Amino acid sequence: MIKLQNLTKKFPDGTVALADINFEINDGEFIFIVGPSGAGKTTLFKLLDREYLSDTGSIIIDDKDLGKLKGQEIVKHRRHLGIVFQDLKLLLTKNVFENIALTLEVAGVKEKEIKERVNAVLSKVDLANFAFQFPAQLSGGELQRVAIARAIVTNPKYVIADEPTGNVDPANVWSIMKLLKLINDSGTTVIVATHNVEVVDMLDKRVIRLENGRMVKDKKGKYR
Repeated sequence: MIKLQNLTKKFPDGTVALADINFEINDGEFIFIVGPSGAGKTTLFKLLDREYLSDTGSIIIDDKDLGKLKGQEIVKHRRHLGIVFQDLKLLLTKNVFENIALTLEVAGVKEKEIKERVNAVLSKVDLANFAFQFPAQLSGGELQRVAIARAIVTNPKYVIADEPTGNVDPANVWSIMKLLKLINDSGTTVIVATHNVEVVDMLDKRVIRLENGRMVKDKKGKYR
């Protein structure tokens, strides 16, 4: 479970990115975080990843207070998160297999297991034939699938996706969302930040809306 209590985050210039945010996410939920640019969605994700620390309040994940984690505790926490970044963060000099494998290599997984897990996840995202291609050779939808594969190859408890359909053509939007729903159906908690009204309205999941750093909606249903 993820629990945010009275969470506030300010930046040095005085900007209040998030103000007094309170909500809980149960294990296995699929949640949309929506709102205009600058509403605080990306800041929220960086707090969940422990890249940022809140100024007041707390984030409790699986009974651990993120604000109290140190050193290797932060590393272990991040291994429970699979993050799909808005700008993908794929390495252009590495092929698809290498990009996905890197996360496992850093975690000290043995070479044989890395090969098995990467091949398995490539099949899951329908990229089994793209293992040795490089990012520059792929379409926007294929790149997004690589980013998702990298996020789930560690079998994380939580997948956090920041605008996963923002850089793909309309034909690929639904295949990306279908993949995220499949991941959720397997028991993984999925949290998606998006501007895509049609996607949110069609999937009819819980929606948390942020505006100017404040939570103005927490309800299952439509974007608005």
